[in-house]
Amino acid sequence: MTETRKPLILVTNDDGYHAKGIQSLVDSLKGLGEIVVFSPDKSQSGMSSAITVSTALRCRLVKQEEDLKAYICTGTPVDCVKLALNEFLDRKPDLVVSGINHGSNAGISVLYSGTVGAAIEGCVFQVPSIAVSLCEFQPDSDFSKAGEIARKIAQRVLIEGLPSGICLNVNVPAGNVKGIKITSQTQGKWVNEYFKSKDGSGRDVFWMTGNFENWEEDNDNSDEWALANGYAAIVPVKIDMTAHDFIPELKKWQW
Repeated sequence: MTETRKPLILVTNDDGYHAKGIQSLVDSLKGLGEIVVFSPDKSQSGMSSAITVSTALRCRLVKQEEDLKAYICTGTPVDCVKLALNEFLDRKPDLVVSGINHGSNAGISVLYSGTVGAAIEGCVFQVPSIAVSLCEFQPDSDFSKAGEIARKIAQRVLIEGLPSGICLNVNVPAGNVKGIKITSQTQGKWVNEYFKSKDGSGRDVFWMTGNFENWEEDNDNSDEWALANGYAAIVPVKIDMTAHDFIPELKKWQW
């Protein structure tokens, strides 16, 4: 008889291995298959799809138990996915899950997020991939509901799969969650992005801050609307960034 292998699930994040979010995610996914955690050794928030090219990467095994193995890595979230898939896993995983991120990755934040960057990298390797974020920044936030939603989506993706080149960006509001909505990415941008202050020598320094300017507050099909109204939002994200609808117009230009 041929032994049926359990699904292999690769888990990573951008907040680092010791963040509560990734620990909650692992707990939520237990029982769905073999889990391999490959996570940055420190916070790598805002790294998007950055990779390390000028220094060597280091990693080490920090936990091993039945159906769970965990490594920490000195690289970015995308480094973690690349290194795990190229050097450490004995087979192609059935699923990549990134998160649970501390803070929203809705709207334009999808471009900056290391959490989403890791899911996109899984997508590049043609592995069904999910990024999960909780709209709360506190280190000790309650991730239980986000974990439940992550497990539900992971179960469905393991059964249904995802189309090539598409991953899921999942954001969960803090507090009570009314349900799950399939949405689009909200159009808008961050404004007032820096706070200016002085260092000890009186020189100017700038701190990242800002607020999101929503350009379509009444669009009830957008992720920001869903989150503001108590729903978890799922946005399917494509790795092909080609503006296909503009190609015919661009071909009309005189060169």
